[in-house]
Amino acid sequence: MHELWIIGFRTVFLYVFLLVILRIMGKREVGELGVIDIVVFIIMAEVAAMIVESPDKPIVNGILPILLLLVIQYISSMISLKSKKFRDLVDGDPTLIIKHGEIQEQEMRKQRYNLDDLFQQLREKQIASIHDVTFAYLESSGNLSVFTKEDGSPIVGLILDGEIQLEHLQLLGKTERWLMDELASRQLTDISQIFYCSYEQETIKVQMKEGQ
Repeated sequence: MHELWIIGFRTVFLYVFLLVILRIMGKREVGELGVIDIVVFIIMAEVAAMIVESPDKPIVNGILPILLLLVIQYISSMISLKSKKFRDLVDGDPTLIIKHGEIQEQEMRKQRYNLDDLFQQLREKQIASIHDVTFAYLESSGNLSVFTKEDGSPIVGLILDGEIQLEHLQLLGKTERWLMDELASRQLTDISQIFYCSYEQETIKVQMKEGQ
C-alpha cells in the first residue's frame, strides 16, 4: 500500500513538473518540433517512466537528468536562433519537390520520399493536377507546402541572419551580383547588418538587425 502511494505521488508530481518544463521550452506545434526537441521529449518520457516504476530509487535521480535535458534544449535553441548553419545541420533545409509542374526525382530520392506520399499530401490539399503546382516544398517537419499558379510564388529568403542564401538565388534565376546591386541601390553595402531579406512580388524586402 505504501508503495502505491509513492507511485501515485510521483505520477502527479512528474505530471506537474513536466508541464512546467514544457512551458519553459516554449510553444511549438507537434508537427513543427525539431529533431533535438523530439529526442529530448523521448528521453524525458523514458526518465519519467523509470522514476514512476522504481519507487525505491530517489526521485532526484530522475529530476536531475530532466533538468539537464532542459538546459541542452535551451542552449541548442539559442544556437539555432543565431546560426542558420546549425539549424540546417540539426533540422535540415526545406527540399524543393515540385518545380513548375515537374517532380524533382533526385530530390525525392535523397529524402526517401515516394510518389504515394507526394500524391496523398497533394490530395489532402485538394490539388487536382501536378501541373497546377508552381512550387512544392517538403519541410523539415515532413509537411508539404504547395504553391499553385493562382497563389503566386512563395516568399524566398535571400539573406538570413546576415548570410546570403545562394541556393535561393539559383531558384529564382538570380545571381549574387544582382542581389548586391539591388542592395546598393538602397545604400545597403554591409550584409552582416541585414537580419532578413526576401524576394516578394518581384521586389526585395529588407529588415535590418536591431540597432542598425
